[in-house]
Amino acid sequence: MKIGIACPYAWDIPGGVQIHIRDFAEELLRRGYSVSVIAPGDDDDDLPPYVTTVGRPVAIPYNGSVARVSFGPRVAARVRRWLVDGDFDVVHVHEPASMSLGMLATWWADVPVVATSHSAQRRSRAMSAAQGILQSAFEKLTAHIAVSEEARRTLVHHIGGDAVLIPNGLYVDRFAVPPRPQWRSADGTLSFLGRLDEQRKGLQVLLEAWPTIHDAFPQARLLVAGRGDIEQIQQGIAPEHRDTVEFLGGVSDEDKAAMLASSDIYVAPHIGGESFGIVLAEAMAAGAPVLASDLEAFRAVLDDGRLGALVPVGDADALARRAIEMLGDPELRERYRQAASVGVRRYDWSNVTDEVLAVYEMAIAVGAGGRTFRLPRR
Repeated sequence: MKIGIACPYAWDIPGGVQIHIRDFAEELLRRGYSVSVIAPGDDDDDLPPYVTTVGRPVAIPYNGSVARVSFGPRVAARVRRWLVDGDFDVVHVHEPASMSLGMLATWWADVPVVATSHSAQRRSRAMSAAQGILQSAFEKLTAHIAVSEEARRTLVHHIGGDAVLIPNGLYVDRFAVPPRPQWRSADGTLSFLGRLDEQRKGLQVLLEAWPTIHDAFPQARLLVAGRGDIEQIQQGIAPEHRDTVEFLGGVSDEDKAAMLASSDIYVAPHIGGESFGIVLAEAMAAGAPVLASDLEAFRAVLDDGRLGALVPVGDADALARRAIEMLGDPELRERYRQAASVGVRRYDWSNVTDEVLAVYEMAIAVGAGGRTFRLPRR
């Protein structure tokens, strides 16, 4: 099977969708499939051999973040050339509602097109304004996947139609790494991972809770990983607590796994805009008990609180109380750790890839031409 995958966002800027596509593509290649990914980016970027770029992207605000996308006649010509040269059996577009490569690939493809929607938005003026354009693309889709119920609900609300639920994936065993002694602490280590300049990631909630946590456990420490204006954020932390918060900046996959493995609690204080929460699954795989905001997407990953603790969204006091409880109860953390080590296997690429390939095979059987099939929601 020859598979073409359209990535909507710039390949050289780390993000959940790009990492999902990278890992999925490499799993397909490992299994012997022919795979080509097209993505926004410069031709001179350091790229894997299976990635083709279409030129420098444009940054636009999107869903509480900044999306770097590509669109326009020149990009469309490159997408058409990629489709012709690839001679694919199926094309898989990600975030088909974004004004980027996925929409162009959908319009121009003459083979079955499968789409995956990742984002969750209760309201979107952009999607509402572009509904006619989106509808013309969505009518060409042969099958649609949503990574969560939240992502599926966004699709139904703004566009109509439906999707099969297949979650994001990760290589579970890659997170089974030893902790790093320099990141450990006698009273416990908490960690956070996310873009520091995105309010929806909730770092401000965690930093508001941190003085209370640190007062209860004076030797506890907090590791913060992610890109952003570290100096400005540090200035907002009270001097007596500032030295106990270590900012790691952007981290490699190896450092991320080690940070999570070194954590007594991984904290996900996000306040909204999350459709899945792959970082929760990564923490679970690394053996870090999870403390997360009670967002619908996070509740699904944590199995309604069985695999990790949940607290009200944006409530720094509740976050502090629950973190203190967990730090003071090693047996509770171990129960979460043991349950999560089993539950996270559901998200391993060995399982998720099988599910996506089943959709491909059904889409190819149906054939091109705008017809769609229905799959049962999982």
